[in-house]
Amino acid sequence: METEEGPVNDLVALGLARYEARVYLALVRRESYTAAEVARAADVPRQRVYDVLDGLVRRRLATAHPGRVATFSAVAPELAVARLMALQREALERMDRVSSALTAALVPVWADGRTQTVPLDYVEILRDPKSIAEAFADIQVQARSELLSFCKPPFVASALNTPGIKAVRRLRRSGGSVRAIYTHDALNDPEVLENVRRFGAAGEESRFTALLPLKLVVADASLVLCDMPDPVAGTGATTALYIEHPALAACLRLAFLTVWESAETVPGARPLAE
Repeated sequence: METEEGPVNDLVALGLARYEARVYLALVRRESYTAAEVARAADVPRQRVYDVLDGLVRRRLATAHPGRVATFSAVAPELAVARLMALQREALERMDRVSSALTAALVPVWADGRTQTVPLDYVEILRDPKSIAEAFADIQVQARSELLSFCKPPFVASALNTPGIKAVRRLRRSGGSVRAIYTHDALNDPEVLENVRRFGAAGEESRFTALLPLKLVVADASLVLCDMPDPVAGTGATTALYIEHPALAACLRLAFLTVWESAETVPGARPLAE
């Protein structure tokens, strides 16, 4: 006999397993069933029905009648539902006690964690070229008074670098300084050379040197973006570090100024006096 899904789902919501719900609903339709009969009526596998009936009897939702062939009957629905509700209330009370104890244990740990800082939380490690390009655009946008760069290929930003051009113009209008040092290779690359000219027209001061140790951007002596090529792998892959650390930025600014002093306005020319 098929049982209605609505009552089955309701009994499941009250804590019965689906087979238990189906067997109970079958039992209420008759005064008593044998195990085999209720298995057929509830469409429950014969090998499972004995465990299901034992579970209903233990919960006092069904009664077993011993005999040559044992039979089973359902307790009155109002009593069965009341007993299921009582079990649910007990379970909720246990959960309430557990949740209260868990909250009491975790709140002090959570509060203590608010006062802790993650080591090196001022360093962001970037490996994806897109993320590095976004960080490059971001540090240019954030610069307020000074932007210093070691520029060497490969370049992660587009050749146009529109955010960079806007940052240069904005900084120069407000009296800021924008300086970049390029390698001599830039003069042999028409695209890079054109980019140097565009930035120069916007207000960037540029110089050239034979070699640069790495790509570097220092903004306002507080923000740093630099690449860290793998010295062992020897591949084009690189890791970039985006660092907000004034002391480190000040040191790297001094390193930039040292290279700037010895760099050339154009190859073969003497550097400009500061």
